[in-house]
Amino acid sequence: MTTLWLTRILPSLRAREVRRDLASAVSMHHRLMKLFPDDVGHQPRRQLRVLFRTEDQGTSPVILLQSQVRPDLSRLPTDYGHAETKDLSPLLHALRTGITVRYRITANAVRKPGHTTRATTGAPPVIPLTGADADQWWQRQAEENTGLRLSAIQSTPLDTARGTHAHDKSPVTHARTRFDGTAYVNDPDLLRRRILDGIGRGKSYGCGLLTLAPVTRRSA
Repeated sequence: MTTLWLTRILPSLRAREVRRDLASAVSMHHRLMKLFPDDVGHQPRRQLRVLFRTEDQGTSPVILLQSQVRPDLSRLPTDYGHAETKDLSPLLHALRTGITVRYRITANAVRKPGHTTRATTGAPPVIPLTGADADQWWQRQAEENTGLRLSAIQSTPLDTARGTHAHDKSPVTHARTRFDGTAYVNDPDLLRRRILDGIGRGKSYGCGLLTLAPVTRRSA
């Protein structure tokens, strides 16, 4: 049985460390990884199945953190804000073919130009997608790689996730689009794997976390 945890952090904007972390996807990544054991080994984020995203809810941001190991919230600075963790395992195991769910994901929707195109035009390694192109990217990801059959899509462009790697000062930039809507589950096993592993690029920096909520049908 797979165990999965979702932590909701309500950060205090009065704290300097919060403001720094919210301004840098790299700083936020390092902050959240400090909540887990230090001796995980190679690629700890992947080993621990750590994904996160930040959301604006009203006047305050919210940080959602998903992991296969329960985070140690005592490692947050004392003035960082309020945090609580819940077990997502019941939701994972309740997924069945044909049920309807609401979904949300902040993703790095991009297209990779072919080698010939890059060589002849100088195109960048990846091209950020917007509008209808981003919607088509998510439709394809969801239905070919995620185990969902979408029934509704609403996309919202977000600010680019930015930061600077500490070891070589190289920049981090990941264009972000939030996708919301409803979908039918048509492959629950594949869907569980994608929830655990994340979707698309930029998973270390606030992209790829797919969250679901079952749709409760009202009786007539």
